[in-house]
Amino acid sequence: MDKKFLNWTKADDAMVENAIRRGANRRELLQMLMLGGMTAMAGGSIIGRSTAALAAAPVSGGSLKAAGWSSSTADTLDPAKASLSTDYVRCCAFYNRLTLLDQNGATQMELAESVNSSDAKVWTVKLRSGVTFHDGKKLTSADVVYSLNRHLDPAVGSKVNSIAKQMTDIKAVDDLTLNITLANANADLPTILAMHHFMIIADGTKDFSKANGTGAFVCENFEPGVRSIAVKNKNYWKESKPYLDSFEYFAISDDTARVNALLSGDIQLAASINPRAMRLLDSQPSVALSKTTSGNYTNLNMRLDMAPGQKADFVQGMKYLLNREQIQKSVLRGLAEIANDQPVSPASIYYNADLKPKAFDPDKAKFHFEKAGVLGQSIPIVASEAATSSIDMATVVQQAGANIGMKLDVQRVPSDGYWSNYWLKAPVHFGNINPRPTPDILFSLLYASDAPWNESQYKSEKFDKLLIEARGMLDQAKRKAIYGEMQVMIAEEAGTAIPVFISNVDAISSKLKGLEASPLGGQMGYAFAEYVWLEA
Repeated sequence: MDKKFLNWTKADDAMVENAIRRGANRRELLQMLMLGGMTAMAGGSIIGRSTAALAAAPVSGGSLKAAGWSSSTADTLDPAKASLSTDYVRCCAFYNRLTLLDQNGATQMELAESVNSSDAKVWTVKLRSGVTFHDGKKLTSADVVYSLNRHLDPAVGSKVNSIAKQMTDIKAVDDLTLNITLANANADLPTILAMHHFMIIADGTKDFSKANGTGAFVCENFEPGVRSIAVKNKNYWKESKPYLDSFEYFAISDDTARVNALLSGDIQLAASINPRAMRLLDSQPSVALSKTTSGNYTNLNMRLDMAPGQKADFVQGMKYLLNREQIQKSVLRGLAEIANDQPVSPASIYYNADLKPKAFDPDKAKFHFEKAGVLGQSIPIVASEAATSSIDMATVVQQAGANIGMKLDVQRVPSDGYWSNYWLKAPVHFGNINPRPTPDILFSLLYASDAPWNESQYKSEKFDKLLIEARGMLDQAKRKAIYGEMQVMIAEEAGTAIPVFISNVDAISSKLKGLEASPLGGQMGYAFAEYVWLEA
């Protein structure tokens, strides 16, 4: 072993790292080290170590361009109304939440210093001091009270109104303390407050043409359905963050175009890449892939209050016609896990592993279609690039139907306007749901009788009662049993067919660093802008 190498110090490491920062190449670095008595082998080891250390250390500065896959003229900077991934990315950049989920799914504090309760019904929230909004106003409990109360106002149209309604009293105790009283006990409240919709806005805010938050970035420009430009908040309360000086965010709905924009260097992050488009990325040294499997899914929705979904046998037939293995292996190139027609993913401790997915069985499907009296009829299925891989999934189902005399008319519609014109409205259509941290949130948003995104218009008094019962259950074993029963009800009774949980793959420039997996989905749970940096 080289004696010089054995006596190497942190100060010597710093000398090499500074030389790399100044632009010294490998040859120049080796010459420098060998002049000091270092052998070529030891010098090469030191250079490699220093280069790796620099790559791992965050670098401040630079501008990032990133592209998501969905946008709409209804894009908003109002966290209460956010519904698309583009909304979530902007909300995470401009605002903060009381709590957030870390990479392991554990609840951490953000604007709150603590969220505590002795009975899971009355909660005390203590806020951080010294936090300011972009306009210079100090954060106080009045801002939090206003932000949370907005979700209870029907005129606001909050996407989480059904979840927020459990908060029956929200009041300030002092400038940095507030109490939240729930209608019934809910041990999940700290996790619920980590949802993107519960971002904190300034007291009295009504204008959302620009965002006035406490977040890592300040909104410089926002054009709904077009783009947003954000610049670094120099007064951000989190030390050293963000690293980027600015970032621009917009949507490129076509997967191939999104990948080509990355390969050409026009963007540094292409979100949620379709497996078909990933072929373009094979053997590309300038590109890296970030994979997250956390509960995202594309589902086939059959409204139970419209024909043909009004007939239960049609819904059952469609579930037997789904070739889940083909969707997993061919459509998604193995980047998926088989699902069982309910939204709680295998990553959750509440997942019901005893509930088996329906097998692909064309004969059973035909039996149910005949019983429903729809065999031979032409049934429209609305699909769009806006709902990940839905066109390919629709084609798989259409081909399987043709083999048994079931005519399924796949109607491919544009991404633009899909979520406002077709989702939740067409009798048979596809949805795409982002991961949510708890079964209570999933069920409240999607399956309760008053759920704002009740995709199949499923309504069950028993389900609603079980939802409330489980919410306040402090006994984890009993709670898991109730959630297991509810998953069975959804799989058997609702008009939503969920064939697989999709692995989200974000494609990024090899120069983009710091992107990690998140239980809230791709793009680091949509909060990537605050944490990533560009390699110098």
